[in-house]
This record gives sequence, C-alpha cells and structure tokens, in this order.
Amino acid sequence: MAAAPVWSVDPRTGKQREQVAVEATAEEVDAVVTAAHAARGSLADRTVRAAFLRSAAAGLDAAKDRLVEAADAETALGPVRLTGELARTVYQLRAFADIVDEGAFLDVIINHPDATATPPIPDLRRYKVPLGVVAVYSASNFPFAFSVAGGDTASALAAGNPVVVKAHPDHPALSELVAKVLRRAAAEHGIPEAVLGLVHGFQAGIELINHPLVAAAGFTGSVRGGRALFDAAAARPVPIPFHGELGSLNPVLVTEAAAAERGEEIGAGLAGSMTLGVGQFCVKPGLVLVPAGAGGDGLVKSLTDAVSDTDPGVLLDHRMRDNFIAGVAERGELPDVESPVTPGAGGEHTVSAGFLSVAASRLAEAGAYDLLLEECFGPVTVVVRYEDRDEATAVLSRLPGNLTATVHVSDGEAAGEGLGAEILAELTPLAGRVLVNGWPTGVAVAPAQQHGGPYPATTSTSTSVGGTAIERWLRPVAYQGAPSALLPAELKDANPLGLPRRFNGVLER
Repeated sequence: MAAAPVWSVDPRTGKQREQVAVEATAEEVDAVVTAAHAARGSLADRTVRAAFLRSAAAGLDAAKDRLVEAADAETALGPVRLTGELARTVYQLRAFADIVDEGAFLDVIINHPDATATPPIPDLRRYKVPLGVVAVYSASNFPFAFSVAGGDTASALAAGNPVVVKAHPDHPALSELVAKVLRRAAAEHGIPEAVLGLVHGFQAGIELINHPLVAAAGFTGSVRGGRALFDAAAARPVPIPFHGELGSLNPVLVTEAAAAERGEEIGAGLAGSMTLGVGQFCVKPGLVLVPAGAGGDGLVKSLTDAVSDTDPGVLLDHRMRDNFIAGVAERGELPDVESPVTPGAGGEHTVSAGFLSVAASRLAEAGAYDLLLEECFGPVTVVVRYEDRDEATAVLSRLPGNLTATVHVSDGEAAGEGLGAEILAELTPLAGRVLVNGWPTGVAVAPAQQHGGPYPATTSTSTSVGGTAIERWLRPVAYQGAPSALLPAELKDANPLGLPRRFNGVLER
C-alpha cells in the first residue's frame, strides 16, 4: 500500500495547499533513527557543537522572511507574532551555544581520596554525559519555538544528543524548511546532516517512541496524546525518560483588595492575555477567581467590554475549531453557568472569544461542574465568583497541576499587609511558575525560567524553557579510582578545558 501523502493546509480556508511529503514507514523511521545514532560522535567536541548551534541560528535569521511566510500560510498566526517567535528561537539557539561554551552544565565534581573520612572516600570524579538519540514531538501552537528548531531540539543538541523530530501535521512545509536550515548548519562544521532527523505521520510517532535506539523524548501537546506516548515510553523493554508538556488551566486569583483597587485594569489585562494568539497558548489563564463584590463587578464589566471588542480569529486547524465550539457549548449548557460574552463560532473558519461565569460554590465539590476545571484550547476563560476566602481555597484545592498560577494583590498586600504571602504559598504546590500582578502568557527564555509543573502540566519536574532545560538530556556518571591517563579531559586535575567545577569541595570558576 502506498504511503499516505502529507499535505500543507491553509487554516483560513481549510483547503490543501501542497503535498509536502509522505508519512514515514516503520523501515524509514528505523533508518532515520539509526543514522542519527551513528552521528552521536560528531557532537562530542563542545567547540564544534556550539559553533553548529550559532550557525543554525544565523541560518534561521537569514531565512526569516521565507520562514515567516511559510509559517503564516500554515498556522494563520500572523507575521508579527511569528517574527517575534522566530527571534525567540534564534536567541534560544545562541543562548544554548553560550551554555555549551561555558561548560557548567557538565556539573564536574572531583573528590580526592580521604582515608580519614567515615567511611573513607576513594578517588571519585563525576560529570554528565549525553543520553543518546532524543525524539522530539513538535507542538502546533508554536511552529518555531516548540517545533523542529525549538527548545527541545536546541537543548538536546546542546547536551550532545542527535535529534529526530516528529513533525506536526499543522505545519509540515515549515518543518521541512527549518530542518534543511539546521542540516546545512551541521554540514558547515563537518557534522552529518543525519544529526537532525525528521519524520511525518501519526504511526511514525509511535514507531519513534518504541525504537530501541531512542534514549529520551520531549513532547508538547494534548493530555491524551502525551499520556499515550508517556505510557509507551514506560512500557518499553528499556523504559526511557519522557518529558511531556500536556495541558494547563493556569488559575488566577484576584484578591478583594486588588479588585477594589484596580479591577478595571485587571479585567482589561485578563482579556488581552486570554485572547492572545486566539487563546492558543499553553499558559492562557483558563480559570479566574474573582470576588463577588463591587470590585469584582467592575473587573467583569471591564473584561466584558474588552472581550466584546475582540475580532474573531482563526485557530490552527479545523479540528481544533470544532473541539473549541463543542467544548464551550458543553460548558455553557451547565446549570447556572452564564455567558456574559458567548464564545463559539465567529464565522465559517473563525471563532469568537468569550468567557463563562459561575459561582465558586458550584466548583467546590466534585460533580458535573468538573468540566470547568479542564483546559479548553482557544479564546475562552471561566470567571469563578467567590464569596469569601474559604470558597476560593476550596476551588484551588481541587485543581490539578499547572504550568502557572497567578495572584493579583493590592499595593498594601504587595507590601506585606493581609494574606498575600499565605496566598502565594497556597499557589506554590499548584504550579511550576507563580506570578504576582502579571499574566502568564509570555514565557521568557532566561536561566531562571521554569516552564513545567505538577502533572498533568508536565510528566517530569524539569523545564522545557531556559538554560536548565539541557539537564533533561544528560545523565551523571562517576569514575572511581581511575588513573589520570584514562580519564576524560573534563575530569583531569589539571582542568585542561578550563571548566567550572567543584574540586575537593571548593567551587572553582
């Protein structure tokens, strides 16, 4: 039977644009993974590896106009948004090149023998080594930053691992273009192009996670899809690490004092955050706890006005559009759920933004309203009106793990008055990033960033954004009693590579 074609589709019309490729067979997946595995040694030299990453960044920058045009044709995210996302992706590659040059990620620790210790300490030398071939599953909503050249790929390559990407069906043409840029960059430095593999097709993704030479995987997408791959990774004869970002509600709590002090401002900010990118951000605020008093009324009015002025938008594909329309309709039909601005179909190919409102008492106990505690992908949020702190706490206690949690406090609470610190502590178990007086949309690529949270937000405790994302693709190894002549250069006393390290308990820079 002939392999199924892979088409590029225009989400603005639902029409096929061009055939890009064909879905990879099991034999083709095996060939791509095997070739990537054979290319591992080409990434061993950190200087060459860093240069490769910088060339990849330069190549993407040089092809910016063409890449943004291709991305917009397949995602309808718009040139402005996509240009910014590409710039972020380029910056991320260069940032990882700097991390590779510095070498601190190797976490070198050397202990000389100490016969006086209890028990005695032998000669021990520890650092981190690459895992092997990393499978990366692209996300639909970030065609640059979480796709072929995105954070998973950049961090895995920086750690010294070849990568095989399973392209997302929503932007296959862009995936091919970006892969070519990275392969050209690899060739410039004598690295085999197979160090970056690309496969298309649902079945290819299953073959990839089960391939015995795949040593780890990174995923960004739905809870259902991510959990299936996570279970497959664990069920292998040799289980592998699976770093999956699956879904997040990103709760927001507005205190009574904050609502009274600047409710209108908060309402307008919420509207901008929940509709950004047509609500297609993994950190979109999907549930907002607002006080039932006058301050909360002002916030809701401001939110109503701002969302009502939002134009309909195009989602990434028509399947997502259908799911969004069905999802908001099902939620809106629950008893006592109001729709101050009704979300749903905005046209034949678009959706309109809106929000739902419900009393906190409805969510405090398990039941039919649990649906409101599940992520709905698209431009919608749920405003939960609480009567007192106990009601708000009851709702928060029922939430699953999230990428983010946000609290809006008054000036006095920010200065330490009231219960601001207690609320911050209450939100900390819920998420990997806790915000105060801000909005979660917008994830800075910075060393201190944490983009990951308790399950189901992610399947691990690591981050997929920022410099420490490199740690996902490494494992520590210690040598005991090894003669100096046999040691890797990273672990020699003389430190010929000039690495940051901890030497006999002393941190050396």
